[in-house]
Amino acid sequence: MKAFGKILGLCVLGLLLIIVALGFALTHLFDPNDYKDEIRQLARDKARVELTLNGDIGWSLFPWLGLELHDASVATLNNPKQPFADLQMLGLSVRVLPLLRREVEMSDIRVEGLNLTLTRDENGHGNWQDIGKPLAPPAPPVATPGAPQSAPAPAPPKAESSSRVVKLDIDSLTINNASVHYSDVKTGQDFTADSIQLSTGAVHENSDIPVKLTAFLGTNQPVLRARTELAGELRLDRKTKRYQFEDMRLSGDVSGDPLQGKTVTISAQGQLLLDLAANVAEWSGLKFSANQLRALGELNVRNLDSDPQLTGGLSIAQFDLRTFLESAGQTLPAMAAADSLRSVELVGRLQGSKNSLALEDLNLKLDGGTYRGSVAVSDFSKKALRVQLQGDKLDADRYLPPRSANAASAEAARHSEVQQTEAGAVAGAGTGPLPDKPSHLAWSDDRLLPIQLLRDLDLQTDLSLGQLTLQQLPIQNAALQLEASGGLLTLEQLSGGLYNGSFKTQGLLDVRPEQPLLAIQTHLDRVPVERFLKTRTPNPPVTGLLTLNSDLQGRGNSQKALIDSLNGTADFAIDNGVLVNANLEQQLCQGIAMLNRKDLTSPPRGKDTPFQQLKGSLVFNNGVASNQDFTASIPGVTINGNGDIDLRVLGMDYRLGVVLQGDQGDTPDPACQVNERYIGLSFPLRCRGPLELGAKACRVDKEGLTQLAAKTAAERIGDKIQEKIGDKVSPELKDAIKGLFKR
Repeated sequence: MKAFGKILGLCVLGLLLIIVALGFALTHLFDPNDYKDEIRQLARDKARVELTLNGDIGWSLFPWLGLELHDASVATLNNPKQPFADLQMLGLSVRVLPLLRREVEMSDIRVEGLNLTLTRDENGHGNWQDIGKPLAPPAPPVATPGAPQSAPAPAPPKAESSSRVVKLDIDSLTINNASVHYSDVKTGQDFTADSIQLSTGAVHENSDIPVKLTAFLGTNQPVLRARTELAGELRLDRKTKRYQFEDMRLSGDVSGDPLQGKTVTISAQGQLLLDLAANVAEWSGLKFSANQLRALGELNVRNLDSDPQLTGGLSIAQFDLRTFLESAGQTLPAMAAADSLRSVELVGRLQGSKNSLALEDLNLKLDGGTYRGSVAVSDFSKKALRVQLQGDKLDADRYLPPRSANAASAEAARHSEVQQTEAGAVAGAGTGPLPDKPSHLAWSDDRLLPIQLLRDLDLQTDLSLGQLTLQQLPIQNAALQLEASGGLLTLEQLSGGLYNGSFKTQGLLDVRPEQPLLAIQTHLDRVPVERFLKTRTPNPPVTGLLTLNSDLQGRGNSQKALIDSLNGTADFAIDNGVLVNANLEQQLCQGIAMLNRKDLTSPPRGKDTPFQQLKGSLVFNNGVASNQDFTASIPGVTINGNGDIDLRVLGMDYRLGVVLQGDQGDTPDPACQVNERYIGLSFPLRCRGPLELGAKACRVDKEGLTQLAAKTAAERIGDKIQEKIGDKVSPELKDAIKGLFKR
């Protein structure tokens, strides 16, 4: 038995020696370089590619079937002179015996200098789409009558398929200095990946495979460059088509034209899963950063093979958006508040498809305000934005453009003019000359609207805010509904409470024509007018509760252009108000004293003038509002009048008729006592000057007063004639005599 075992061992040893000797003889006596033509033909017939072998082929047979290719390239059969891949060296070796069991056990695979060139022609056809395809058959010759018909070419044999998966067992994979270049002739767009370095550990099914990849990426439209480094552990299960990339870590930086010379440093971490059997992809434990921005979340994509649907969550920690954008080379539009967008934080749930993305259940914190709702891009191709938010407060003035230096200078000049006029009016206590109309323009000529942006805008907005500050007006419980499409913006509603009153506005903005059209309808209900006027002047000339209805429109892209073209109608009423620092009664007493040919003995009182109601209607014509039915009710006084308000310079010019009872003070001035013959007469006043002066710009209308004095004198003479002649003459003669004196 021992002898048999000894003999068997010697036989096996001899067989191995014979195999080794045969392998040695084959590898040393058989040179594959002598068969390059046969190898090329085999690649054409089996792989359907054009293989070019410019370098030597090295090989070994047993126990490793080893192969080294140097300076090789691969092209398609349809374009054999333009290779899509070339390499400097490929080295690999496979154990021979496991191949018989359809198992692949390989040592280290090394690839040096691999270059892939992928192109898509003007018809959209990619050169990689011809890989493995046979040459296109030549066009069949035109049949000649009577000529014998050739038999059709046999169909190419179908490749045998096997459901059995080849087992992989590779010690490592190393790719050095590889590159990939993709170009699209039709669009002119290029993508490159250079200096690709890939290294892995042992490659086994259902085992963690350490992977490290570095590359430099670039594109020409726009010009961008990125340095990337990817590391993690890859797990493969080809039977179930399940692929995992655990402990994934991506880092790098991006620079290029869109970043204006700045660099953005990025990093990402998480667990990746691709399940092709379930058509699901996941990114869990997501951590992402870009300069100052830090985000957490998870992403899930289902229906990969048909209509991909994205779900997930996103949380961005508080960060300085302004600093982040500046670090990324993005310039924000100038805003009134330099500290705007300094604090941003959000949490939300993601929903998306191939052409849409929504952030739902959104909780956004912006510069001290909190907003909840949803923000969505419903159609990427149309840039369709949908916003539905509810918030506690928003100061919109912080984000509006600041005033330009020219506008500020013009406003300063106008305020100086108003102050000088106001100083003269107060010093004269209504006895000085009538103020002149203001001459300085009151409105900015700065560009107001981003026309092209508004023309491209597709927007639906529904906002509800506890407090909205707009044009310095604090609006409570504000509601805003706005739609924009094709250059037409429709303000369906802007409403809310304002200083214990309310307002509602509707309108449209049409930016399709060269000169934009703004049309707006406004209703104010019992809003304190002094609070409203404080947005234009620090010392409002009037107080009271304003009710206003207006329907106005204008054209242009600046405040000045809109005011210059302003047309429409409005009606207003101010209840329970006061003419501030303007004693209208003093003005009237001055006129009565002139009629009485007396001088006022009491000094100017400088008090306010209260009124019960002030109302009228306006017709706007190119920035000038005409008011023909002005009325005011003051205790003991009724005022009627007409005039114009020139909104271009915020000036006024009014003629008023005042009917009063005289000095109503506790110690009336004797010169201001009203004779019974003055009761019911329309006492003339003229108001001219800056609108901010209000009643302080009013003076006695001396021309009208002269006419009134002549009228009252004639009536007084007529009364005396009546007393003298009594019934001694006929009524016709008395009327003729009275008419003579009136004339």
